Amino acid sequence: MKHLAQLWKRPKENLGMIWSQRLSLWRKESIVKRVENPTRIDRARSLGFKSKQGFVIARVRIKKGMRKRPKPSGGRRPKRSGRYFSTAKSKQWMAEEKVAKRFPNLEVLNSYYVGEDGSNKWFEVILVDPDHPSIKADPNMRWVCSAKQKGRVYRGLTSAGRKSRGLRKKGKGSEKTRPSIRAHKRHGK
Repeated sequence: MKHLAQLWKRPKENLGMIWSQRLSLWRKESIVKRVENPTRIDRARSLGFKSKQGFVIARVRIKKGMRKRPKPSGGRRPKRSGRYFSTAKSKQWMAEEKVAKRFPNLEVLNSYYVGEDGSNKWFEVILVDPDHPSIKADPNMRWVCSAKQKGRVYRGLTSAGRKSRGLRKKGKGSEKTRPSIRAHKRHGK
């Protein structure tokens, strides 16, 4: 596992031809594709994946770059209105949401990076079936079955979502991030 982690520090250099062949295959696939085995088994395991029933891996492609604002419909365009803007969400969080939309009966556990080219980024998302008996029986995973975890990706409760919301930091300097940035603006002093 340690050697795999070392390989993924610089995948283009270490994987060589395999890297480019893999990307050319992934480009031809659909945007969201269910895969049998994780590409990075070490990363998947560290994020909670177990090779048993109830766990699903999906690879998702997401466009790189900034987002384009729709063109003003009529009249002069406002001064200083840039057409491009950066989203408040990270690409990884967007990828998780895209997969969650495709598999509505599963909950997103976590995700990790698997590759990129000039215009796309690929992530693999770990999904869990909260209604599966093997998940309900697992003492380390049964928390996903709770009603509180329903639609967790859309509420920014995954690791990527929490990072985008600024919740990785605690204590001094992060007083304005909890319970949320908007709630602080609404009720803060």
